Amino acid sequence: MPKPLFQKLDCIHVNVPDLDTGLEFYRDKLGLEMKWRGKTSAGLKLGDDGSEVVLDTEPMQWKTDLLVDSVLDAVQQFEESGGTVLHGPFDIQIGKAAVVRDPWGNEYTLLDQSKGTFDTDDAGNVTGVG
Repeated sequence: MPKPLFQKLDCIHVNVPDLDTGLEFYRDKLGLEMKWRGKTSAGLKLGDDGSEVVLDTEPMQWKTDLLVDSVLDAVQQFEESGGTVLHGPFDIQIGKAAVVRDPWGNEYTLLDQSKGTFDTDDAGNVTGVG
């Protein structure tokens, strides 16, 4: 049996009309801790494994991100296994990503953190990647 391709659920994306309204609901009322905040999105801690709920003000077509060691290696294995790469690989702030579809039509994003993770200030605002 091969090594598992997916390391963990990286995040699920949730569309919100604006970040303040989304944070009021998910952070202030549901108790999810904010990890980081950018201009159009914010990451909230989901459990203890580093997974996140990511609030997005810009509509996202793909709602689930799965972390892999290397997107370049993952898309090769995914295609060889009968899946389809729809977009990518392409660069993202923290590494690389690719949108894939399994043989049954399920679509999601594979991503790696080859460039690092978000650096934040004391308020959680993204200041860079490191």
